Amino acid sequence: MPPSKTSYACLPCRASYKQPYDRERTHRVCPRCAGALIHVGSAFAAPRRRDTAAWRTLSVLLNAGVRFHKSCCGGPGYRPRTLREVKERMAYAERSGEPFARALVRPEPPH
Repeated sequence: MPPSKTSYACLPCRASYKQPYDRERTHRVCPRCAGALIHVGSAFAAPRRRDTAAWRTLSVLLNAGVRFHKSCCGGPGYRPRTLREVKERMAYAERSGEPFARALVRPEPPH
């Protein structure tokens, strides 16, 4: 059985690549720009390259440490899709003191 593949993303190129997962090989290089790839998880679905707002949203999520790994019951759970949703959750995190990564994956931020 071939090794399972997982997704890696390059934010500057707005591209994602499926590659076999290997714990030993932690550093991956983008084939387009030779920059570092970010391991985003096997449940990742990349936005279209020209959708700059979606890539900006994704950039905030990835830089906060949010990834797209499958859970035992399905996909990765809720992830914001728009900058408005990200801003709402980040404002909540600022007010409450909750870590950004946890606030970003809340389906509904408390008001």
